[in-house]
Amino acid sequence: MGRGRAKAKQTKVARELKYFSPDTDLSALERELHTQSHTGDTADERDWEDDDGQWVSGRR
Repeated sequence: MGRGRAKAKQTKVARELKYFSPDTDLSALERELHTQSHTGDTADERDWEDDDGQWVSGRR
C-alpha cells in the first residue's frame, strides 16, 4: 500500500523529462568540447580515423 503516490510522482517526473527541452547553451558546449580536445593523450597515442572511415593507430 502507499505505492500509488510514489508511482504517480515518478510518472510525472518521467513525463517532464521526456517532453521538457531546455534551451541549449551552444557556446558553453563549444567551450567544453574545445577544452576536452586539448587535454589528455598526445597525438602519437591517440587513434585517428582515416578518409575511408577506418580506424588507424596513431603509432607508426
